[in-house]
Amino acid sequence: MTLFETDDLTASSAPKAGRRILVVETDGGARGNPGHAGYGALVRDPDTGTILAERAEYLGRATNNVAEYSGLVAGLKMAHEIDPEAWILVKADSKLVVEQMSGRWKIKHEDMRALAGEARRAVDPRRVKYEWIPREKNKDADRLSNEAMDAGEAGIDWQPKKKPAAVPAAGVDDLIEVATEVPPVPTGRLHHVEIWVRDFAVAEESLGWLLERLGYVRKDSWDSGACFAGADGYVVLEAGPDVAAAPHERRRPGLNHLAFRAGTRAEVDLLARRAASHGWRLMFEDKHPYAGGADHYAAYLENTDGFEVELVAD
Repeated sequence: MTLFETDDLTASSAPKAGRRILVVETDGGARGNPGHAGYGALVRDPDTGTILAERAEYLGRATNNVAEYSGLVAGLKMAHEIDPEAWILVKADSKLVVEQMSGRWKIKHEDMRALAGEARRAVDPRRVKYEWIPREKNKDADRLSNEAMDAGEAGIDWQPKKKPAAVPAAGVDDLIEVATEVPPVPTGRLHHVEIWVRDFAVAEESLGWLLERLGYVRKDSWDSGACFAGADGYVVLEAGPDVAAAPHERRRPGLNHLAFRAGTRAEVDLLARRAASHGWRLMFEDKHPYAGGADHYAAYLENTDGFEVELVAD
């Protein structure tokens, strides 16, 4: 059994030995329906997981469905540019797009029919398969679509993020020299933070969403909680019968808030603005973004359960 079955293909269109397979991941969204809309699409090498190309575009005022189909068209065109002979597996979290492009659902809306036709003209439909995936497995395309909408609302063009340059490894002599010249540095490390919440679903929508946007990766989930791994340590969100019924109060003795590194000043501003749609409000508005001091650029946010986070700019 292979990904691309040959039962319904002609001899001329059947898979050729050694033909490459590319994975297209795509997403689109609108803030309001219709509203500010954008899409994100990428092409991935399924063997290595490497992203070969990515694209995002702000569409102005449009619907979710138009944005999702626009992302599909862009992804197929990118894959065709990389390898015009490749077989393509499209992964999307839009059930509508997957079912309609697979031929199982009818396409009734005129705009959708036009975009579906463009997608079929971009790549021979016999070389394309479609797979629905849950939203949490489509994070890269979701990130791109949000970046496109952020850029459009800010009145700027979307630009791909540059990867940090590789840092050459130090030799043994360099390490010895550093050790003799630099005073001892702190070596304490936080292993993990466990946050108890009254309603996991509510916390997941706000705290979980924010953790993922900050680069934390969901490593484990269960009925009443989830674990999010960071570059060093992890954060647990958990509800359950042992959690007291009283509401969270950050001003009582104990933990007041969590502070995260959130990138550049522009990235802090974008994340704080997007967080408003996920249960967060900006604190200390009269002093923002210097509520922590004249040399400390940060956004202080509080969610509906009273948890506070601080997003600190580099």
